[in-house]
Amino acid sequence: MTRRTLLLPCLITAIPLAYTIYGCHSHPFSESAAQSRAEEQAVQASERQQLDMIPPPAKSRFMAIHSDESWQNPSITVQAGMLQLRVTLEDVNDSPIGAGGMLRPVAARQHELNIGMDKLDEAVSSIPQNAWPYGRVVAVEEPNNTPPSAEPQVRRNMETVIRKLSDLGVVVYDLRDGNVR
Repeated sequence: MTRRTLLLPCLITAIPLAYTIYGCHSHPFSESAAQSRAEEQAVQASERQQLDMIPPPAKSRFMAIHSDESWQNPSITVQAGMLQLRVTLEDVNDSPIGAGGMLRPVAARQHELNIGMDKLDEAVSSIPQNAWPYGRVVAVEEPNNTPPSAEPQVRRNMETVIRKLSDLGVVVYDLRDGNVR
């Protein structure tokens, strides 16, 4: 017998054995990918359920507003590396005496948070219900002083923010143009 005839049966049994032992690992990865997608969908459904307790937006209350100073709902400034979330909490004092004055300034109820793109869903769903006087609508804007080199990234982030907010059932409003997206 020659070497070739001895080698052929060994290869025929060794190749399937090698595939069995070292084979393609796509099946476990696809299961973990499907599991992570299912977990993401469950988290998003939970966050959307929290936001569903907030009433739908009332266009008659917010469409005439075109300045940050007048806007009372949450707002987001989209930057290249982060998002700036601004929330104004409701004044818990019912009395009209001193509202917005020195004893009860509006700035004391305003909070600004810098968050990453991956935390947007969680941050928006954790905003208290009393911070949404116009309903489920968020003002989204680009910063005024964006360097030209960062503009493409800001635009991509803006589209991502709009998509994520829409997936959560939140209406996106452009303060400058007065457009609902």
